[in-house]
Amino acid sequence: MWGIPRTRYADCNGSKTSGESEIVLNIGGVKLVLRGDVLNRYPETRLAELLNRSTGSSEDLSSLCDDYDPAISEFYFDRDPDAFKCILELYYYGEIHIKRGICPICFLKEMEFWKIDTYFLDDCCKCELQEVEDELAEIAEKVQTILVDREEDSSARGWQRFQICVWKLMEKPESSLPSRVIAIVSFIFILISSVVMCVGTIPDLQVEDAEGNHMEHPTLEAIETACIVWFTVEYTLRLMSSPNKVKFVLSFMNIIDFMAIMPFYVVLTLTSLGTAMMELANVQQAVQALRIMRIARIFKLARHSSGLQTLTSALKSSFSELGMLLMYMGVGVFLFSALGYTLERSHPETMFTSIPQSFWWAVITMTTVGYGDIYPKTTLGRCNAAVSFLCGVIAIALPIHPIINNFVIFYNKQQVLETAAKHEIKLLALRSNEDGAEKIVPEDQRSSVVGERGALWDQAIRSPDCDTPQQKDSIVGV
Repeated sequence: MWGIPRTRYADCNGSKTSGESEIVLNIGGVKLVLRGDVLNRYPETRLAELLNRSTGSSEDLSSLCDDYDPAISEFYFDRDPDAFKCILELYYYGEIHIKRGICPICFLKEMEFWKIDTYFLDDCCKCELQEVEDELAEIAEKVQTILVDREEDSSARGWQRFQICVWKLMEKPESSLPSRVIAIVSFIFILISSVVMCVGTIPDLQVEDAEGNHMEHPTLEAIETACIVWFTVEYTLRLMSSPNKVKFVLSFMNIIDFMAIMPFYVVLTLTSLGTAMMELANVQQAVQALRIMRIARIFKLARHSSGLQTLTSALKSSFSELGMLLMYMGVGVFLFSALGYTLERSHPETMFTSIPQSFWWAVITMTTVGYGDIYPKTTLGRCNAAVSFLCGVIAIALPIHPIINNFVIFYNKQQVLETAAKHEIKLLALRSNEDGAEKIVPEDQRSSVVGERGALWDQAIRSPDCDTPQQKDSIVGV
C-alpha cells in the first residue's frame, strides 16, 4: 500500500489537527487518505468537489465516484492507481509529470476524468504527448489510405473509373497482385538499365564507328532502348491517371523519373538532326552531359525501397546536424589550409602554392583520406597536418551519433507505424464481420479506433517490459 506521508497532513504524533478534514479513497484497490486543505488548492478538480460534497447523500456522490461505502466513508474509483500517483503531484508540487510506462493518451483521459487541465503538464511531457498524437495521426492516415485503396468508388463512371484503376495499378503495389507484378517488373528494368549503363563503358565491349570513335555495343543500345520505352510508358500512364497532375509533376521522385528518360530523347533528337549538328563541340559536350544524367535512374530504386525512403527522411530530419558537420569542416579547412600555406611557402619544393589550392589538402587530411598528392615537407607543416587530421576526426565524430540516432528512431517509428496500421485494418475487418455487414467502417469510427489502438501501441513500444514483437502484439490484442 502506498500513500502520501503523514507528515504532510498530520502533526508529529500522527494525530489529526483540530478542524482537519480528510477523505478516504480507494483507487483501483489501493487505499489512501488525503487532507482537505491540500485538495482545496485546486477547487475545480473532481477531488475537491468530492471533498466539499462528501457530507451529501449517496445520490449526489454517485456522479463523482464509481462507488461509495458510507460505513467507512470510503470513495471507490475504478481507475489506474499508477496514473493517480502522477495526478497527486499537482496538489503537492503544482505540476504533473507522466511517469515512464504510462501511455500519454491514456493519461490525458485520466486528467480529463479528474477534471485537471493539460496546462499543468510539464513541458517535457507536453512534447511527448505531441509526439504520440503525431504518431496516431500518421497511423490514421495510413489506415485511411489503405481503406481508400480497397474501396470501390461506385459514383465513378467511364474515364474516372479507368483512371482510378490505372492509378492503383501503377502507384499502389499493395492494392492487388497485378500492381505488385508491375512494381517488380519496374524494379527489374531499373536494375537492368543501371547494369547496361555501367557495362557499356567497358572498352572491350564497345565497337568503333566509321570514324574510329568508340560507341556502345548495338545489343546494349537495344536493351537500353527497351528500358527507356518501359520507363516512358510507365511515366505517361502515371501522369495520365494522376488525380493532381501539378503535384505529380513537381514531386521530387517524379522529377527524378523525368530526368532518367529525358536524356535519351534529347540525344535522339540531336542525332536525327544530322552529322553536321553533331560535329559541333558544344553539342558533343551536351550529349556527353546528357548521357551522364542517366545515372539519375538509380534513384528510381527509392520508389520501390522503403529503406532508401527511410534514409532520405532521416537525412531530412538531420539537417541541423549535417549543417553542424559542414560548419566544423569548413572552419577547419580554412584554418589549416591557411596555416599549411604559411608554413610551407618558404620551402623550395613546396606543394602549397596558394591558400585556395591548399583547400584540397585540408579536406583530404581532415577526412583522413590522405591521397598523398599534396603533403607538407617542413617540420612545422607536418605538425600542422597532424593537428588537422586529429581535429578532423573529432569534427566528424561529434555530429555522427545524432545523425545515426535520428535514423534509428525514424526507422523504428516507421516499422511500428506500418505494423500498427496493419493491426488497425485487421481490427476493422473483425468488427465489420462481427456486425455482419461487409462494408467499410465510417471515417469517424476509424479515428476513434485508431486512437484507442494507437494508444496501446504507444504503450507497447515505450514499455520497458515489452521487448519483442510478440509481447507488443499481446498488448495490442489483435
